Amino acid sequence: MISQQDINQLEPFQARAIIEQLRKGSVPIEYVPLFTVGRQNWLTFIEDDLEHYIGKGGSKVRFISGDYGDGKTHFMSLIKHLAMEKGFAISFVVLTREVPIHKFETVYQNIVKQLQGDFQGIGIRNMLEAWLEKLAATSVNTQKDEGQKKNIELAEEFKNIPGMDINFANALAALIKNRFAPLPDQEEEKQDADHEILLHWFEGGKVTKKELKPFQIYEFLNKTNSKQFMNSLILFLRHIGHQGLILLMDEMETVVGQSASIRNAAYENVRLLIDNSESSQYLHIFFSIIPDVLTSEKGFKSYDALWSRIRSIGESKKLNYRGVLVDIHQTPLKTDELIELGRCLRTIHGISYRWEPMDLVSDELMEQICASQKRMGVISEVRLFIKQLITILDMAEQGEAPEDMDMGQQIVETRREMEAEKLEQKQPSWDN
Repeated sequence: MISQQDINQLEPFQARAIIEQLRKGSVPIEYVPLFTVGRQNWLTFIEDDLEHYIGKGGSKVRFISGDYGDGKTHFMSLIKHLAMEKGFAISFVVLTREVPIHKFETVYQNIVKQLQGDFQGIGIRNMLEAWLEKLAATSVNTQKDEGQKKNIELAEEFKNIPGMDINFANALAALIKNRFAPLPDQEEEKQDADHEILLHWFEGGKVTKKELKPFQIYEFLNKTNSKQFMNSLILFLRHIGHQGLILLMDEMETVVGQSASIRNAAYENVRLLIDNSESSQYLHIFFSIIPDVLTSEKGFKSYDALWSRIRSIGESKKLNYRGVLVDIHQTPLKTDELIELGRCLRTIHGISYRWEPMDLVSDELMEQICASQKRMGVISEVRLFIKQLITILDMAEQGEAPEDMDMGQQIVETRREMEAEKLEQKQPSWDN
């Protein structure tokens, strides 16, 4: 639920930043919890899975289906906050030209680059640095030599963790030895260089075999060993106190606009990630898609190896909140939920521009917006409601009376703007 108390504590600059981001069609990620309205059934069942299934060793893949403007990215951001509250590590990857899902190594590199959890910063590098600092602090609290000895013993224990890839275990051991037991004649510059080589390897970067050989690391990340690397990452996350890993893959739908060869490569990698999840523990993967991905001839059904695995996900006409398909298009926000969201926006707009909008932009006016959208068959488009309401708030703050505004014309203009954004987003962009 939206907390009015939290909203009232926003500074004008923070409120302005939210409004400006909403104009572009999204919510600033750090403020997503302020906009939790509706979708409660979906979130309740996802929360139950996190606590009683994924966190106990289960794994699962879900597809979040919604049209442009339904709020898929916002919903995934809510899952991110929920998962972090429950003690999971998360990685939120937006699939773009720079992160094309048909290039698996690039996707994996971004999975570890976007890693967040119970440590400062983002990325596997920050996670490993925080872990080493924690080990160093433990060494200080005990006698230094004794603490360092325990850390070296810990390095050897990683090799005995069931399911841990030997290269991953050796890399962790090498990091500890590099930090706590460098060779007596090793110069500090060489020690730092080795440290950087190891971190770069963890990030999925290119390192030479010659550079890795002293650490007994013999493999680089590739499709063949990705399953073992993902499992090893999760085992390490569990070792340092996380419940598991939640992987959020946003904007999967842009694959449909690509050439057949790129689509097939992308769909093969989706299949690979599904296979990874089925052989993993403590892992939940979410993909955001539009309905076309399930129904279009260029969608999942164009690739038999993937379609044979997931063909049943869109067949049922009834909503199954425990199922693989999270269909937010079929569960639009109700009028009272949109009005609750509108009250939040109204307060933020008032803080942002230092004015009192409540008298001019009333709950009744927001209800009129919903009624106008419903007559035009677009009530489920949360983004349309937000964009139109911000426009009305802008005009009211500048002195134009809402009763003088043409609601119908505003909807047409706002929708035209959204259609242009939608077309731009669908343009093929992974063409290399």
